[in-house]
Amino acid sequence: MTSTLRDRLAAAARPLAGMWVCSGSSLVAEICAGGGLDWLLIDMEHAPNGLESVLAQLQAVAAYPVEPVVRVPGDDPVVVKQVLDLGARTILVPMVNSAAQAREVVAAAHYPPLGRRGVGSALSRSARWNRIEDYLTGAADHVSVLVQVETAEAVAAAADIAAVDGVDGVFVGPSDLAASMGLLGQPTHPEVTAAVRSAIADVRAAGVPVGVNAFDPAVADAYAEAGASFLLVGADVTVLARAAESLAARFTAYRTA
Repeated sequence: MTSTLRDRLAAAARPLAGMWVCSGSSLVAEICAGGGLDWLLIDMEHAPNGLESVLAQLQAVAAYPVEPVVRVPGDDPVVVKQVLDLGARTILVPMVNSAAQAREVVAAAHYPPLGRRGVGSALSRSARWNRIEDYLTGAADHVSVLVQVETAEAVAAAADIAAVDGVDGVFVGPSDLAASMGLLGQPTHPEVTAAVRSAIADVRAAGVPVGVNAFDPAVADAYAEAGASFLLVGADVTVLARAAESLAARFTAYRTA
């Protein structure tokens, strides 16, 4: 019950490989959960997910030895509270650009005196409706906070962000980073990859795990060699899209007599 991505990373002897779950489908989430990857990212920022569908996906993957992470749509403390109450143990907060913002995120994820998360554990799945003994006093052990660095401003502040007490990991997003650098649609541009590597180095120097999004296996390998300790290497929707296109390319090529 106390496993978080923070715990998995601390115990891992290799980079942890994960996959986006963006379909909004609990069935697809369960299929992905049984695939053998280390972690899944259930996305609320760019996917058709609300609280009900996130709950269904958390329930669907709970039977599998994969660690679910929920990316909330922003740093709204109300949404952070609601997602944690659903039973998400690790959250990822996008577009964190400063240490001050990171401190606010951490505060939203923890009960007083560590933070200001609202107390509703008796009503929530997170505490299994008060079936987890002393959940409130040990709640920090049940919650892991990841923040996303995905602008040039955030890369410049990566060391300060990583140094914030309660930030358990930093995840670098090359696509938005490229856009912020005037290189929209070019996440593997040399200037972007150099910025990603700079962020990786700064976060690692702070003693914090750092992750990155990289669908190209060669790029993922390179970032792992540079020190990334967790990676997103695919997405349910893109795997399905490319597989469907492959089938179409193969079987619509039949010649008519």
